[in-house]
Order: sequence, then structure tokens, then C-alpha cells
Amino acid sequence: MDLGSLKAPAGATKKRKRVGRGDASGQGGTAGKGHKGQKARSGGKVRVAFEGGQMPMARRLPKRGFRNPFREEFVAVNILDLCRKFTKGAVIDEAALVQSGIIKAKGRKVKILAKGEIDFPVTLKIAKISPAAKNKITAAGGSVEEVV
Repeated sequence: MDLGSLKAPAGATKKRKRVGRGDASGQGGTAGKGHKGQKARSGGKVRVAFEGGQMPMARRLPKRGFRNPFREEFVAVNILDLCRKFTKGAVIDEAALVQSGIIKAKGRKVKILAKGEIDFPVTLKIAKISPAAKNKITAAGGSVEEVV
């Protein structure tokens, strides 16, 4: 076997459509562009959100609010979730949460919330924690370290 004998399997390649090569080809005359109009012309495009001259939807609807581009997004994790996946004396950080399947991917900031009860000590090394959750973990004999 050599490179010269390699061939694509049957049906893997299609012949390209040759438009504007006479009426018998099936794509003659208008070359598949219909009759006249902006999109039939050479270089004829209609820009995104153009609605034929009527006032576009983006300008008809009222504008409200503000979206802060510097907002930090956190994944919320409850104490209840920690109790299900971890045992006494566990060190819980971002990597441990990803490995246990509580959060999907690494690189997301996590905030621990207070829903649920914990009755064993754990060590938390996490970006953010609610005051109520911190109280519950320290009351159970655990420790909390906020990591940036």
C-alpha cells in the first residue's frame, strides 16, 4: 500500500454544484438566486437584524437595567451536599468538589451556603462562605479558610 493508492470511501465526497452553466444543468439562468432583489446581486447581503426598513425589534423594545461586566459568578454549594459526599476530617477544596461531582468543572468560584446540617468536622478551603454556613461548620468542630 502506498499514498498513491489511497482513495476516499464511496459516498464520502460529493461533486460541487456548478451554478450558472446553462438551463440544462438545473442551476442555470438565475443560478439558484431567484429573480432580482438585493440578495440576487453580486455582493448583495442583508445585515443582521435588518427587518426590511421597519423599526428593528432591538430598537422597538424598551431598554432597562444594567449588567455589570466585572461581576463575579459563584457556584452555590449547600452544606447538605457536602454531608452527602464527604466524611469526617475531609479537606474540601475546589479540586475535591470537582472530583466528588458536586461541581462540574475546575476554575469556577464556589460559595458554601447554610442549607442542611453537619455533625462532623471538615476543613474548608474555599473562595466564599456565608456567615451562617461558617457558624455551622465551626460549631461541628471544623475549620474554614477563604482562598482567593
